[in-house]
Amino acid sequence: MIKIKEIKAANINVNKFIEDKVRDIRESVGDGLAINALSGGVDSSVVTALGHRALGKRLKTYFIDNGIMRENEPAKVAAAFKKLGIKVEIVPASKAFFAALKGITDPEEKREAITQTFYKDIFGKLVVKSKAKYLLQGTILTDVDETVAGIKRQHNVFEQLGIDPQKAFGYKILEPLIELRKDGVRKVGRGLGLPESMFDRIPFPGPALAARVIGEVTPARVALVRKATAITEETLKKYKVFQYMAILHEDRVTGMRNNKRVFGNQIEIRCWNSVDARVATPTRLPFDVLEGIAAKITKALPEVVSVTYNITGKPTSTIEAV
Repeated sequence: MIKIKEIKAANINVNKFIEDKVRDIRESVGDGLAINALSGGVDSSVVTALGHRALGKRLKTYFIDNGIMRENEPAKVAAAFKKLGIKVEIVPASKAFFAALKGITDPEEKREAITQTFYKDIFGKLVVKSKAKYLLQGTILTDVDETVAGIKRQHNVFEQLGIDPQKAFGYKILEPLIELRKDGVRKVGRGLGLPESMFDRIPFPGPALAARVIGEVTPARVALVRKATAITEETLKKYKVFQYMAILHEDRVTGMRNNKRVFGNQIEIRCWNSVDARVATPTRLPFDVLEGIAAKITKALPEVVSVTYNITGKPTSTIEAV
């Protein structure tokens, strides 16, 4: 197993880190091309900016529209990076991802289905099309730790599990952020000149909203959690916290609509205080704020009859539900 030496955020020399990684990327890619996938999350945004500083137009950046992202995410992210002079090509791929996820309820099987669809199917075709031999991605140390420990399989971890991406997918993977945790990545983002809205954004999981759906991931269920997510994020964006989210549970619960008993969906809200995601504590939000979220969600989504709030820290909980 490859041993990774951590660069702590408190000790990082941001300018030197950027110079070193720019040099490393250029040396690895040489005169060739590299590609990367941008999701709009902190890690992928920082690695995209770093890659373009190193390679310029020789890095082709794609946004894989997998159908499981937040509201209007592809267009918003592409527009934001266009302002930075970075062209992002949006690749429609929702049919492939929903087909791969059909009938799957086990969390690890869902992650594996997303991983294989992303790296083998979608990116395999992009590699052939672009003739790139390298994929640049924003794997960070916490991704590796959780995967190797067996807590949850992160979709972007391979070599640390003994998987050779060159043999498995046909290209090599470069991971310039792998020595950092989230607080260090944010510092690098600031050093690269990214707007604060990018490098200080709340984390978002690689499996996207599939990590917020307990049970089978279908277009209808994703649409539900997408709307609940939009309401939750809009309400909690003024709070200086590490992360917040809405989760759709699998079981139906008893509720009431129009004085009649119904079986409806349940949304769980989570909001976290953390520095690097290794440990986290639930944010003590004002009760009227929680009541407000519940009222907005149940009004906007008639299918939802119950909204709960997670009060268990990490550990024993994890930040994401699945």
